[in-house]
Amino acid sequence: MKVVTFGEIMLRLKTPENLRIMQSDGFDASYGGAEVNVAVSLAMYEDKCAFVSKVPNNPVGMSALSEVRHYGVNTEYMLREGNRLGIFFFEKGSDVRSTNVVYNRAFSAFSLSQPSEYHW
Repeated sequence: MKVVTFGEIMLRLKTPENLRIMQSDGFDASYGGAEVNVAVSLAMYEDKCAFVSKVPNNPVGMSALSEVRHYGVNTEYMLREGNRLGIFFFEKGSDVRSTNVVYNRAFSAFSLSQPSEYHW
């Protein structure tokens, strides 16, 4: 493996267009997080890379893993256990207001993981 990234993958809920969170009645869903974004970017340049994290062993966690694998990132070292995936809400800014991000990570599978769980 050339590069290994370690961090939390989260469900990203983005408001459509430039709506504020309070104005929106729906969200576009995708997955993201700084470390997984780096791994995906490197994989798209055909670098051998892996992402290490912990996701719940449920359809949401498996969907997140599937998305990362889709881009060629190695996920064999991922932990699959816990109850929830971290979430962040994203509203894109406009000319007169900045972008706003609201994190909901408390008690996510990754936030509750312990260093001893990973095979360093």
